[in-house]
Amino acid sequence: MTVIELADKVGITQANISILKNNRAKAIRFSTLEKICQVLECQPGDILEFTKE
Repeated sequence: MTVIELADKVGITQANISILKNNRAKAIRFSTLEKICQVLECQPGDILEFTKE
C-alpha cells in the first residue's frame, strides 16, 4: 500500500503519514492510531515501539 492510499483510507494528509513513517512524530491521536490499525488490520503494538531516549 502506498502512502497516498494509506492517507486516503485513514483520512489524514500524506504529509502526516510521512511524518509517522519517518519516525518524526512527537505524538499521535488515538483515533488516528485506531484508523491506521483498522486499515492495516493490525494491533498498535505491531507498529509502535518504545525506545529510551
